[in-house]
Amino acid sequence: MLDDFFVRALIAGIGVALVTGPLGCFVVWRRLSYFGDTLSHSALLGVTMAYSFELNIALSVFIISSAIALILIQLQKKN
Repeated sequence: MLDDFFVRALIAGIGVALVTGPLGCFVVWRRLSYFGDTLSHSALLGVTMAYSFELNIALSVFIISSAIALILIQLQKKN
């Protein structure tokens, strides 16, 4: 009835849920949720730019996400 793949997927799902639950609470408590959301969308921008200009995807995502993170840090310091 229970396939070996299903059991491993179930164990992995439970493990991910146990890790991401407290991590999500920590992110919200530290008020970093918008920061993470913005970085994830900037990573999508990096992928799009990489495909558009035929660049290395990992390098493009790293550069775009780093630039956006630096901009967010500068904006955070302003009142």
